[in-house]
Amino acid sequence: MKTNLKKQLAHQAVNIERMARAILAVQKDSGEIPWSVEGKTDPWDHVESAMGLTVAGFGDEAANAYLWTARNQMADGSLYASYQDGKPKERRKDPNMTSYIAVGVYHHFLVEGDLAIVKEMWPTVRAALDFTVALQSPEGPIYWSVSDDGTVEKRALLTGSCSIYLSLRCGLALAGLLDRAKPQWELAARKLGKAIRCRRHLFDASKSRYSMDWYYPVLCGALQGDEARKRIVDFWDRFVVEHWGVKCVAERPWVTMAESSELILALAACGLYEQGGQIFSWLKDSCHECGLYWTGCTYPDSVVWPLERTTWTTAAVLLAGDALYGWTRGARLFEHSSEKGLLEREEQIELKPKKVSAA
Repeated sequence: MKTNLKKQLAHQAVNIERMARAILAVQKDSGEIPWSVEGKTDPWDHVESAMGLTVAGFGDEAANAYLWTARNQMADGSLYASYQDGKPKERRKDPNMTSYIAVGVYHHFLVEGDLAIVKEMWPTVRAALDFTVALQSPEGPIYWSVSDDGTVEKRALLTGSCSIYLSLRCGLALAGLLDRAKPQWELAARKLGKAIRCRRHLFDASKSRYSMDWYYPVLCGALQGDEARKRIVDFWDRFVVEHWGVKCVAERPWVTMAESSELILALAACGLYEQGGQIFSWLKDSCHECGLYWTGCTYPDSVVWPLERTTWTTAAVLLAGDALYGWTRGARLFEHSSEKGLLEREEQIELKPKKVSAA
């Protein structure tokens, strides 16, 4: 059960305002939130950082971050994979990074109840999801990326497609708020969810070494109920290191704060709050005095690596705490109960191959 914030603050051992102000110290006047003061910016982590600000009560600063996304969106609705000093760095159009703006805007609405930002950001969300849906394969997964010359990289990543599934969920929720019908998004979400649930052979199997491929089908809501809890249990010992956190890669002695926090989101989503609270308690020593969290550390020697403290890692910890303890109304973003109807419709869909153009 979620408990009240005042009763939990001592146990959590996190300083919410200090963490948020550390993110704000990195945010630029334009709204952009890089990884670090001189680091790159990728659109997904930029949105994640903004969501952390919203959790901490800095809604205006988060809204400014979303407007940066709107200003940098290209005519086809896409965003590049990364930016540096205000210019594109990795000139690859990434549907996962592009579509995540829908999650940020919907989260902002849940916390702030601000329909004005939803209306202002709707053209950006609509274009981003239209770009993303156009990259769906006939079998359901979303292709990885598009080069500047229009060449589609036709492989699919499970974690990325799961994140897109969450983006589609949030985009449909935003469409509902504005009374906009987006049947193509719903169809895309059904097909994608079905692929995540039943056709994982369609995704790049080499990534199964990464813990994100383990818990993201649960975090995004494609797996729910007994099926979600079974997946958590089946791979727990492979990725979770007692008293340390979650490994990024199964065979490497390295735990990361972001993966640990995201597993907490998945655990909270399917009602496993006790397990999530246990992992959350392991994170408290990984915060630098400045308020930002280290990316990760090796075990059992406890060597911090790499020597970087990132905005998005810190934001992930804030989101995990919110999901566990209900600091804001945004805590229900990852809950599974609201998606029962969509999952029932996924069970009915029949996926048939069809011809598509290479572009």
